[in-house]
Amino acid sequence: MNLPNKLTLLRVLLIPFFLLFMYIDIPFHYGLALILFAAASITDALDGKIARKHNLVTNFGKFLDPLADKVLVISALTVFVENKDVRMSAIPLIIIIAREFMVSGLRLLAADSGIVVAAGIWGKLKTAFTMVTIVGILFWLCIYHDFDLGISCSVKDAVEKVIEPVLIWISTALTIISGAIYLKGYWHLIDSDK
Repeated sequence: MNLPNKLTLLRVLLIPFFLLFMYIDIPFHYGLALILFAAASITDALDGKIARKHNLVTNFGKFLDPLADKVLVISALTVFVENKDVRMSAIPLIIIIAREFMVSGLRLLAADSGIVVAAGIWGKLKTAFTMVTIVGILFWLCIYHDFDLGISCSVKDAVEKVIEPVLIWISTALTIISGAIYLKGYWHLIDSDK
């Protein structure tokens, strides 16, 4: 197994530990979850670059890399929906999951026609912004809940009622835009007569 595939596999293996630290109530659990999510996000940035630079692209990597990204992001957002310390509605999560199913379906149709659907700039922007948003929310949870820094209620309310939802909805908007671009670009593959 080459290095990019090992990094992708590492990202998958970090997910259960990230979830464990999000749920277990031990000192600095949000900080530990932040470290694990950030490390997993870094492997996402590295594996593709290394694979392309050193011509190490494999079918295993093509399959596992996008799957690992989706499971990592959806795991974090799902935990946020049910976490009392984060104000996230299930609606953005449903939109994000629906887009992922749609794009995966389009990729299957494209593959059936011998077309490879590469990640576009909007898809990359969506993934990067969503990962940064998750890291930002985890960082907030870490500094507010893991450390007693005497943060005022007004700052707490501003972060939890304004900043977090705005970041999540920007991620959701990027998700919708990138999904619409994929759909428009590959609409010709959807034939209701077939």
